[in-house]
Amino acid sequence: MEDWEADPPQGGKTRMSASILIIDDEIKMGKALRHVLTQAGYHVDAVDDPQAGLDLLAQKRHDLLLCDLKMPGMGGLDVLVRSRDIHPDVNVIMMTAYASAETAVESMKRGAYDYLIKPFSTDELKILIERCLDTRKLRQENAALREQLQEKVLPGDIVAASEAMRAALERARKVARSEATVLIAGESGTGKEVLAGAIHAASPRNGRPMVTVNCGALPESLLESELFGHRQGAFTGAVADRMGLFEAADKGTVFLDEIGEISPALQVRLLRVLQSGQFQRVGDSATIEVDVRVIAATNADLGEMVKAGRFRTDLFYRLNVVPIYIAPLRERREDIAPLIERFINRHRGGGCERRFRPEAIACMENYDWPGNVRELDNAVEHAIVLSEGPLMGIDVLPTPLRLFAGHLADDGRALLHEKMTLAEIEKRAILAAMTRTNHNMTRAAEQLGVTRRTLGYRLRKHGLYRKDWNRREEEAAEEEVGENEDE
Repeated sequence: MEDWEADPPQGGKTRMSASILIIDDEIKMGKALRHVLTQAGYHVDAVDDPQAGLDLLAQKRHDLLLCDLKMPGMGGLDVLVRSRDIHPDVNVIMMTAYASAETAVESMKRGAYDYLIKPFSTDELKILIERCLDTRKLRQENAALREQLQEKVLPGDIVAASEAMRAALERARKVARSEATVLIAGESGTGKEVLAGAIHAASPRNGRPMVTVNCGALPESLLESELFGHRQGAFTGAVADRMGLFEAADKGTVFLDEIGEISPALQVRLLRVLQSGQFQRVGDSATIEVDVRVIAATNADLGEMVKAGRFRTDLFYRLNVVPIYIAPLRERREDIAPLIERFINRHRGGGCERRFRPEAIACMENYDWPGNVRELDNAVEHAIVLSEGPLMGIDVLPTPLRLFAGHLADDGRALLHEKMTLAEIEKRAILAAMTRTNHNMTRAAEQLGVTRRTLGYRLRKHGLYRKDWNRREEEAAEEEVGENEDE
């Protein structure tokens, strides 16, 4: 065995980190390749013995292996297989002077990136190596991205302070690793599409696209074409062939929002795709086969629709493999405050720090949010746009919330709702009194029937106390004294 010392790398600064191992029993060939690639800027090791090459591969990191196919003792295909055991991510390019379709196919089956037929030009070699290394880099970046997504998307990008949301998130985390069809149910605006995106991003399919279609936003004829594509001339306006979303999402995920809106005819076609992965484009008889995962969402009760005969039973059970329910915001009020913080950070951009006054937070925590998370997001953005300082009060909230705040101030009992703890009731009663008295602690304590000192203790206990309330009260008292003196 002969081990040739590599020439020092010359130029090629962008390739300086790439390391190549050459295994070729022809010494002259190995030396020539080493010289060409070193001059191109690569780090190169070259040996003429297959076993010595494998030993070197085990000792030292290499990005690419150039291996001759026909060698005495151990052939190139055996080296290829054994190199995979040592470093599964190393790319291998086979070299041979005895090219045939059989050897090429066998090399590719065993994991070779490509093969070169001797003699080959240096330009051909360099181009193939650059392409091979670019592919390897992209594969590594995708793997790193998948790892980050699997670590962060569930639950990093979803607020789950409430027990209801934590349960939904845990279910989503488990199903993300599988290929199971998922049906996400919940009112409009609860975050069904966000959760579907998180499931896809944390799944093995995250390297492929997730395509989304709102089944309730398109008429039946257009929705069918959108999902399955069409042939030229299939209908008026079909001026060219078009690929459907199922075809575009091959190896990825299709998210069908508002699935309860699809017609009976489309339900039949969708059932076939779920059962067999096959469909035809509109106006075409050719069968297309795809590998897609389906995540569906609905704000309707599909079970009741099945009983009423408006949704197919077989399709319902195909979709409802793993159901996930997202509760409306009024049933998970613990999520409201952290969601507000999330939306403040999102909408403020490079602007100043913003935060809501306690009375505004109390108003938003008690409001029923018919539009759910989407409405809360809009309310926070509305407040940031209209506010002129870092503190945002009720006055910059949307009209429905301002009216609701007035109702809270008029009647503290409006603060109560089912399943509230005693501490929550106390907190809301205190905030209502503080709002009615314009944050005058003395008057609020009188209304609540406690001493000012007790009220201060309760405010601190609930994390509501603010030092500027004392200053405001002193100023109000000074104004009152001044008015009495004038009289």
